Amino acid sequence: MTVHDPAAGPPPPQAQPRKAALAAWIGSALEYYDFFIYGSAAALIFPKVFFDESDPANATLLSLATFGVAYAARPIGALFLGHVGDRLGRKKIMVFTLMLMGVSTFLIGCLPTREQIGGAAPVLLVLLRVLQGISAAGEQASANSMSLEHAPQHRRGYFTSFTINGTQAGQLIATLAFIPVAALPEEQLLSWGWRIPFWLSVAVAVTGYVIRRTLDETPVFTKQAAAGGVAKMPLAVLFREHWADVLRVVAAAVIATVSTIFTVWALAYATSDAVGMSRTGMLWVGALANLVALFTIPLWARLSDRIGRRPVFLMGAVGSAVVMPLYLWAISTGSYPLVLGLGILVFGVVYSAANGVWPSFYGEMFPTRVRLSGMAIGTQTGFAIAGFAVAFASQIAGPDGDDWAWVALFAAALCLPPVVAAFTARETAHVETEHLGERSGKVDSGTGAPLGV
Repeated sequence: MTVHDPAAGPPPPQAQPRKAALAAWIGSALEYYDFFIYGSAAALIFPKVFFDESDPANATLLSLATFGVAYAARPIGALFLGHVGDRLGRKKIMVFTLMLMGVSTFLIGCLPTREQIGGAAPVLLVLLRVLQGISAAGEQASANSMSLEHAPQHRRGYFTSFTINGTQAGQLIATLAFIPVAALPEEQLLSWGWRIPFWLSVAVAVTGYVIRRTLDETPVFTKQAAAGGVAKMPLAVLFREHWADVLRVVAAAVIATVSTIFTVWALAYATSDAVGMSRTGMLWVGALANLVALFTIPLWARLSDRIGRRPVFLMGAVGSAVVMPLYLWAISTGSYPLVLGLGILVFGVVYSAANGVWPSFYGEMFPTRVRLSGMAIGTQTGFAIAGFAVAFASQIAGPDGDDWAWVALFAAALCLPPVVAAFTARETAHVETEHLGERSGKVDSGTGAPLGV
């Protein structure tokens, strides 16, 4: 047994794959509970509370646009939080983002309505939504980097999938929290009922802080920091030496359009006067699809550890392009069993293939010194496109909001960039962790370390 010499300084941290995966899962679940309750509220509540009810179609459009505002803020947050995370460590970002999300979400639940303070109400709503977006920008990238760098190299796909599995759990919890709220009488729902899920974010901040404070920094980052290998300007290194993979991640991350259209636009469309399905029934579609995803995501991720990231991601992207239009068609028929079955298939099974593997797929494109920056900026830019896809879908759905065929074509078309990105990416599933992002024969001009791509 090796005995550590105290004179040599503190012992290096040991890998904690299970603890890192648990911290990523719980933190992401709590954080994205906050983020996704906004989506349900934007589709069902906010058009009547914060916008002009005399023009329902325009109120819905504006409400869904505020959902997208957070996605616009995410690339900006990614620039700052990615830089800090690659300079100071993953753990600090994980704690900060969770606290920021909890506070901003709680304050949304405290906002006065348009009837009470006029146009200032939607302005305050947008400002708090921006803070949610900044928080989300650093959450997944830091949690993914943490779990990937703690994981055994032959099981990186499986352990990193716990981050996105936690995200799905947060979405499930958010949906379940809104089901009893949506069942309230209209007057109670619009006066105080919708606020309850937002107020519960106090528990998010406290629980997440306790969990994440106990997790050690990753061994590879600690080793690199001790050896002086941390980049002073990670963003400069990233854009100079890894720009191709940043663009690749941006294109691949557009696959999140499937999630935003499923979660927000399809919910608004199904419960509109054009279709007339019940709010509670459609919330249950999302809840059951997310429940299935909790089981399929780690299965897809384990498969990627065996056969590679690219084929599993491609199955999810191509499959989503085929099945998502079928789901929107099912909504147009008003057949609840058909909607339920196809909803579970597209979101719980098919989309989960791409969703479950991207944390490892994207993270493995970058070396340790710029991993958090590369993932944060690449994913959040792609997610920004996906976020505003909801508002664009509302525009192309026509004045009555019922032209689902154009939205279906739009969603399928946005699955093409992820397919191209995956085809052009290298397979990294079986590359050793310390060699991820290396480019044979080329070195960093400043440190002499192998270049990542």
